[in-house]
Amino acid sequence: MTTIIWDWNGTLLNDIDLCVNTINKLLGTRNLELINHSVYREVFSFPVKDYYQTIGFDFTKEDFETPAHQYIDLYYQGFDGCSLQNETEKVLDYFRQKNVRQFVLSAMEHGMLEKTLKAKGIFEYFESVAGLTDHLAVSKVDQGKLLIGKFNIDPTETWMIGDTMHDFEVATEMGVKCILIADGHQSEERLLKTGAPVLQNIGQLLSSNLFF
Repeated sequence: MTTIIWDWNGTLLNDIDLCVNTINKLLGTRNLELINHSVYREVFSFPVKDYYQTIGFDFTKEDFETPAHQYIDLYYQGFDGCSLQNETEKVLDYFRQKNVRQFVLSAMEHGMLEKTLKAKGIFEYFESVAGLTDHLAVSKVDQGKLLIGKFNIDPTETWMIGDTMHDFEVATEMGVKCILIADGHQSEERLLKTGAPVLQNIGQLLSSNLFF
């Protein structure tokens, strides 16, 4: 294993509370039923437009872009209250000492991705980061393939580490192996359905025998 491609939200960043609180603000202004953390982790999915529809948004009454951009504005207002997942820096430093190349591939808009990684003080750990070109969080597949090609990443020696079934789908499309972390945006039960290794938190990577 020479390379790790990290997901950001929910994997390295603990933003679950912020995401639930933010979506509930949007639901509340539309007189829709609010959701709790358990419901969120069972319904959150990509593309996020489908997730919005699942929890009650009606895109015959408004364009998807309206709540999507409202969400981003509210999310960024509350971002400073988010912390990194436990042991994030310890884990990143461990792989840096092992001379493992590290990248970030995120469904976050690219400029915002860079800003938030820098705000949490871990941007320097990564050889490069790749986000999407807009705030609509459709898919990471195309950006992931561009990352593989641009940096001459050998897929056979690469792991993607994320917290959603979409991360597994992206890894499969990219031809890389995948580990899923169960304290992020989707429940352990959903993640296990992929057949990928599932760990409880990223700290368990330090004692995993999956790599070396």
